[in-house]
Amino acid sequence: MSERTATASAGIDSRLEGHRVELTGYCYRMLGSAFEAEDAVQDTLVRAWRNFDKFEGRSSLRSWLYRIATNVCLDMLKAGNKRARPVDLTGPTPLAQAALNPLPENTWLEPMPDGSILPSLDDPAEAAVARESVRLAFVAALQHLPPKQRAVLILREVLAWRASEVAELLDTSVASVNSALQRARATLADTDRSAPDTANPLDEEQRKLLDRYVAAFEGYDMAALTALLHEDAVMTMPPFDLWLRGHDDITGFMLSIGASCAGSKLVATEANGTPAFAHYKPNPDGPGLVPWAVQVIDVSGGVITGMHCFLDTPRWFPLFGLPDHLDGDAA
Repeated sequence: MSERTATASAGIDSRLEGHRVELTGYCYRMLGSAFEAEDAVQDTLVRAWRNFDKFEGRSSLRSWLYRIATNVCLDMLKAGNKRARPVDLTGPTPLAQAALNPLPENTWLEPMPDGSILPSLDDPAEAAVARESVRLAFVAALQHLPPKQRAVLILREVLAWRASEVAELLDTSVASVNSALQRARATLADTDRSAPDTANPLDEEQRKLLDRYVAAFEGYDMAALTALLHEDAVMTMPPFDLWLRGHDDITGFMLSIGASCAGSKLVATEANGTPAFAHYKPNPDGPGLVPWAVQVIDVSGGVITGMHCFLDTPRWFPLFGLPDHLDGDAA
């Protein structure tokens, strides 16, 4: 490879990589899976690199990449799998009937670190829309839409594309785009999309609430934790289909089936536009603490309304760049 060719290839790589984060956010909203989204983006960038000489500049590079990414996602969605949260599949389980029944990995909506899906935006209003659009509840609601309606709604409502731009991307008419958007809005209106507060920026009261949550959880103080929870707060634990609602069942679970989490430590992170924590629990086989869950926390109206605990830590902790062990001093 000549020096000129190598320089040109590096320039193409740099231009394509500059779109990785926003494309990952788009594919994540489409697919509901962190790892499938990353695979879709990698496939998109490889296809773009191989066909870059055919890109004639009739549209922007960004539009061309979104066209490729949309086609990749639509192909992946042909299998018909819809990812969900435990609350989307069953009713809450009374504590007396609680049992941990795992379901296959491809059942579940997956968490995603903010840095992988939220590009830096100078406009606070645009940044707020972006954070809202990756919340677990919103991404779960998107899974109720047929794939092309999903793409239309994300492109029009989240990314603020014009109807004509979406029509060109999907090789359809503006009337079809507008019709799909109307149907998608009607479907989402029938889903539960209660909006927790987003993670950035948190105001002083929200920061204090999270500090109190950490203190209560690490101290395993159920009275203090109860004071922070909404009366209808929910706790979910994928890959288990069990989910709990209300103070008594959540704290009762933590003191019974979940009692081994006493003595845990929480490390702050951010996921899906909301506050999150890496949960480490005492190592049953030696010193220090080991990964137990990524907790995604819903906060609304000054209280905690949801604790979503993703337990498949060999998948989640590397994705979030989290250490696989804490010693006593670090904790």
